[in-house]
Amino acid sequence: MGPRWLPLFAQLVVLQLPGAWAEDTIRVFVVPHSHMDVGWLYTVQENMQIYAASVYTSVVRELTLKEHRRFIAVEQEYFRLWWDRFASRTQKLQVRELLAHGRLEFVSGGQVMHDEAVTHFDDQILQLTEGHGFLYETFGIRPQFSWQVDSFGASATTPTLFALAGFNAHVISRIDYELKEALMQMQEMQFVWRGSQSLAERQEIFTHVLDFYGYCSPPNLSLSRRVGYSWEGEAPLLTQFQGEEHNNLNDPVTLRNVEMYVERFVLDVKSRARGYRTPHILWPWGCDRKFFNAGVQFANMDLLLSVLSTQASQLGITVEYATLSAYFRAVHAHNATWHVRGHQDFLPYSSEESQVWTGFYTSRGPLKGLARRASALLYAGESMFTRYMWPSPRRRLDPRWALKQLQKLRWAVSEVQHHDGITGTEAVKVRDMFVQHLRAGMQAVLQLMAAIVLDPPRDSPGTRGLQGGPRGHSATVYNPLARTVTTVINLTVSFPHVTVTDESGRPVKAQVQRSKEIPHKYDLYVLTTIPGLSYRYYSVRPTEQAPEGQQAATATMAFTSKLDRKPRRLSTRPWGKKLVSVKNDCYTVFLDTDTNLMHSIWERQSNRTVRVTQQFLEYTVNDKNDLPVSDNYVFLPNGPADPAWEAVSVEMVRGRLLTEIRQYFYRTLEAKEHTYAIYSRLAHVPRGYHRELLCHRLEQELRVGPLEVNREAVLRTSTGLQSLRVLHSDSNAFQMQRRLHRDYPAHTISRNYYPMVQSAYIEDSRTRLVLLSEQAHGVSSQGDGEVEVLLHRRLRNNLDLSQIFNVTLKEASIVRPVFWLLLGPLSLTTRLRPQSGLALQHRPVVVLGRLPEADPERPAARQPEAVTLPPSLHLQTLSIPGWTYSSNHTKHLQKLQEGEAGKAKPDLRRVLLRLHHLYEVREHQVLSQPVTVDLKAVLRGLGTLVAVEERSLTGTWSVNSLRRWRWRTHNKGETHARRRPPGARHGPVITIGPKEIRTFFVHFQRP
Repeated sequence: MGPRWLPLFAQLVVLQLPGAWAEDTIRVFVVPHSHMDVGWLYTVQENMQIYAASVYTSVVRELTLKEHRRFIAVEQEYFRLWWDRFASRTQKLQVRELLAHGRLEFVSGGQVMHDEAVTHFDDQILQLTEGHGFLYETFGIRPQFSWQVDSFGASATTPTLFALAGFNAHVISRIDYELKEALMQMQEMQFVWRGSQSLAERQEIFTHVLDFYGYCSPPNLSLSRRVGYSWEGEAPLLTQFQGEEHNNLNDPVTLRNVEMYVERFVLDVKSRARGYRTPHILWPWGCDRKFFNAGVQFANMDLLLSVLSTQASQLGITVEYATLSAYFRAVHAHNATWHVRGHQDFLPYSSEESQVWTGFYTSRGPLKGLARRASALLYAGESMFTRYMWPSPRRRLDPRWALKQLQKLRWAVSEVQHHDGITGTEAVKVRDMFVQHLRAGMQAVLQLMAAIVLDPPRDSPGTRGLQGGPRGHSATVYNPLARTVTTVINLTVSFPHVTVTDESGRPVKAQVQRSKEIPHKYDLYVLTTIPGLSYRYYSVRPTEQAPEGQQAATATMAFTSKLDRKPRRLSTRPWGKKLVSVKNDCYTVFLDTDTNLMHSIWERQSNRTVRVTQQFLEYTVNDKNDLPVSDNYVFLPNGPADPAWEAVSVEMVRGRLLTEIRQYFYRTLEAKEHTYAIYSRLAHVPRGYHRELLCHRLEQELRVGPLEVNREAVLRTSTGLQSLRVLHSDSNAFQMQRRLHRDYPAHTISRNYYPMVQSAYIEDSRTRLVLLSEQAHGVSSQGDGEVEVLLHRRLRNNLDLSQIFNVTLKEASIVRPVFWLLLGPLSLTTRLRPQSGLALQHRPVVVLGRLPEADPERPAARQPEAVTLPPSLHLQTLSIPGWTYSSNHTKHLQKLQEGEAGKAKPDLRRVLLRLHHLYEVREHQVLSQPVTVDLKAVLRGLGTLVAVEERSLTGTWSVNSLRRWRWRTHNKGETHARRRPPGARHGPVITIGPKEIRTFFVHFQRP
């Protein structure tokens, strides 16, 4: 998206006299580019029609005409579509020639320019891998510089991932306006960023912050608005203002007015230069949807740059067209010594005092939830297909079809990571496009999963329940994690009396109760333990239809009791004289019957009772017609939040397997329907199971809405912990950030909101309260011992984005967030938090079917050997890539130069493996230690491992050939993990240090 607001600081600074470089020659690197949002105001298809195809067609033509011109390309979704659907054979040859001579350069190289606040790092890696795979397969290109210039704040995780991908430098732009001004004053707009406290200098990256204009050229250089750097005007947008926008042209550069352009250009250059410590200045030339008519743009730029070059000695500047690689080579060759930035991020982001961009952490919650569920389904589908292919594929499934099914979801999940996608800041029709693509991709992967389950080994009972008549249901349950999981799966059935048996016909512990959401249906909960990357098979029958000769093993029916509706108490005096409790072997949850609110939780290991109360509140926004307002991006409450309910009723659903507390919050005392609900579940896990994670969590599912207009709903959890308003929230689910509450002259509430992609916690010296989330939200600690989560937003305003493009949140809707609450000593929650986060993110996948009419006897299932990793490690990726890679890069380039015809085919024998260490250095006494694993033993269930090749994060580099630039720094820092000698990276025995992500190609012996 374009720059919605230009801070006053940026408007004033161009009027200052030349700064630190006034007497030195400044070398200006003009980098032409077009910012091409994958979504935002128009769908991908509309953008291709409006301008995106024209950008590449005209840029390739103009670069070919004159050798001195340059251009950088970023988002691969648009380029790939142009390459596959629009580019002629001649244009493709021209692109290859331009790339070979460095006149066209791909930067970042992902499918999209991803958001950095609310994306999961798994999905950042995915979209980067998909883009890099296309570039490597097609051109042999491996991007080495990032261009993250429009994400709304900058994460410390993203630069770490770029370093792991082999990048040499990182470009960002949107950071807090006050901080950017301070960095400009201190000449610290460039630094070496060590984004991971555990990986430290091993994965540091040189980072450049764009100046006050961001990624756009100054739009207008005079009050007449006729003189500026955009001579092609605006792309012909599909709006009622189309004609006006398209005619908003700046006056062309001519010999008559060029001196005015020169004068203004020099002033801009010298004002920019004052924030940087070398005389090398990066000038991004372009903006949103620019260079759709590249001939006009380059013709004017050529004349201006030519005149500037003839006056270089008098002006004290030199100007040249450049790519990012040319600019950073010059900066690197300057050999300066740079400041080091630690693992702190640049969040939250404010573009000015009244524009606090913390609302998008929660905007469009259903889209955020769908995107994460799609990502989890893709994760399961990838490993399921890989297990199907190894050690030997069955003939029923066409691998090429299977990879196409996976690719649909890979691309859909990648696409929605765009910084105007998962953020919820796009137009309604663009949201609908993302949803459509995600659902189509999920359906494709579900079809693949069903096909795999339909084609089991001959001695597996996996076919039962997937064909046939009305005798009941089957459930094939797959555990996508490389660890044994004990959990409770939830199925919806039509009958209250149920028997559940496993693949061997043995009864299974289960519980049935009336559905809380669907009338005349029942929730069936089944306790299951599944080894890593393995299946369990269950049959679900009405009780009267148990198999002949077997005793009917009936799922126990839960018992429901109710507490009458209680009004909200206005008094502040303590309550808690009448408590009821729900408990398992780890927690006892107390409810106050005077208020029907949670009162406290007793935790067994610490033997401590902590006051814990939860309630819904609402912030009121936009009650005035004037600016500023809350919108999809910005959160600006009018004041503190108020309770959003006047009464609460409770249902207690007690069963042998779990107990559920259902709290219903009513907006008024007389309301018939509740606006809010909390469904809290405690599991009762029998001894003998792997029960630690399941026992140590309170699962909560919320129901929120519909809201009244211009209300923002939060769940506030108030505790007796003395946390001093210090919050810890995660950075893209990769690492935690410590967030100190700060007071500001204005908007203190919203400026103390942070993104929570997966987890957040508060703590005192003894106890920690952890919230794990299924999707991204905004989170804050506004009071001592409090943590509140922004759940839902319904807004109406008069902004142009709302009125013209329908970038709104005005629809009445209901959201259903899911949280897991952990409470306990610091050592216990430190150990359980990462593992529980994985258990929430990657819950077992259930493939349902019908039981056949006949029920032939089958032998007990023979499972493939489980894949099990040590508790500190996570199997982040196990897949067969859809792109063609090569272990011999030189040979790959030779094949491309020889122009081998036909679409490259993926190597089905190459398996992409990523392993991730879950813990930070010194975070846990045991689990933070380096872990040594023998991949040959761990992956034995897939076959005989014959080769292991370590690669860069996206697979395009061999780590033995990857040589990233080194930068001199004032602070050498602390290296927590040992450097491994290159020769040690191809064996099956590997050691993984804290927070490392290691990527491998592994090859198995064909039987």
